[in-house]
Amino acid sequence: MTRVDLNADMGESFGPWKMGDDAALLKIVTSANIACGAHAGDAQVMATTMGIAMENGVGIGAHPGFADLQGFGRRRMNIPRGELQNSIRYQVAASVGVARAMGTKVRHLKLHGALANVASEDEQLARDCYEAALSVDPELIVMVLCATAQEAAVQALGCSYAGEIFADRAYNDDATLVDRSLPGAVIHDPEVAGQRMVEMVQAGAIITASGKQIKTDIDTICLHGDTPTAVQIAGSVRGALETAGVTVTQFDGRR
Repeated sequence: MTRVDLNADMGESFGPWKMGDDAALLKIVTSANIACGAHAGDAQVMATTMGIAMENGVGIGAHPGFADLQGFGRRRMNIPRGELQNSIRYQVAASVGVARAMGTKVRHLKLHGALANVASEDEQLARDCYEAALSVDPELIVMVLCATAQEAAVQALGCSYAGEIFADRAYNDDATLVDRSLPGAVIHDPEVAGQRMVEMVQAGAIITASGKQIKTDIDTICLHGDTPTAVQIAGSVRGALETAGVTVTQFDGRR
């Protein structure tokens, strides 16, 4: 591979409560997944984050999740299909509307946290979520976890998508993420994160915790914005990729 996008989850502050350093991350990444107010964020934070993204030429994405502020969207919830779809529509519509009012647009969609994890295992649930989002804006590029049920869902739908891997998370042998409660699930060392991304991009594969390689098309790399070393990891990953001759730029959707 000669090019890859860097994305980060952000806009997750709420009122006076601050989460992450979005302004610093937006000088490094090329795509931003901005919370829609359900798992985190609020209207003011969304608008402010979009404004900084615009100033830095960063692509804007809607980042819906389970409506669980206390759990930060990281607790699995059993929600009826119609209710979940309407929650997704509500969140994506808010994102699209704020962006339009600011003179910009939402390019992509990325599910958050526990909702994304469930969708990586359950193709029907993933399709339900993506269909709901696309009913608001059919032009959205859906960001999916590479080699999971999410990717199978977008291929079945025939919509535009981009395949994603994580810089700071360890992988199971089925391409799902190691549970955060387990040792080594989250990578905090910037140098380790940078080197493993170069290895995966050059291999065109996810390299799991056991060393297994899962061949896949990698369009974008996620850099979480809520960890203590988030900005350092982002800088390390971008620097390592560029040193290895990989161009860091916004993704184009694939079908």
